[in-house]
Amino acid sequence: MEDLPRPIPNPPVRFMDRLRAFMRAKRLAYRTEDSYCRWIRDFIRYHGMQRPEDLTTRHIDQWLSHLVCDRSVSVSTQKVALNAVVFLYRQFLQLDMDTLQFQRALKGRRLPEVFSHAEATKVLSLMTGPTLLAASLMYGSGLRVMEARDFECATWILSGDR
Repeated sequence: MEDLPRPIPNPPVRFMDRLRAFMRAKRLAYRTEDSYCRWIRDFIRYHGMQRPEDLTTRHIDQWLSHLVCDRSVSVSTQKVALNAVVFLYRQFLQLDMDTLQFQRALKGRRLPEVFSHAEATKVLSLMTGPTLLAASLMYGSGLRVMEARDFECATWILSGDR
């Protein structure tokens, strides 16, 4: 399951294992740990598997600009990637960073797509059981998909229908 933290060897020897152990000691959420590790791994691979200690802020600028120019990531995606490498250098490696000067993603205004009341009612009328309950809660209270999924899992466990 993707929500369960990966086991880390004791003592952690490999770089990513040491990084994960450090994040867990800082009590970061597992989703943050997983996201940061993915971005840091991407950063390291982009620079030919060089050790992060040997890379400079110029390398960080190149990678962050690459994300925007070549991979067309959004503003928020670039910010998460930036936060991951800043965490890596400032917190984990305890190295100072010069001022970053990378190509920033452009803010794209995207209007959210929202069901009308009639459309939502029509979709809800096609559902039954826990799915209807979760979807109704999402629609009525603004729950996110993961929150509704967690609620649905809890309902399933409490119902004893395992």
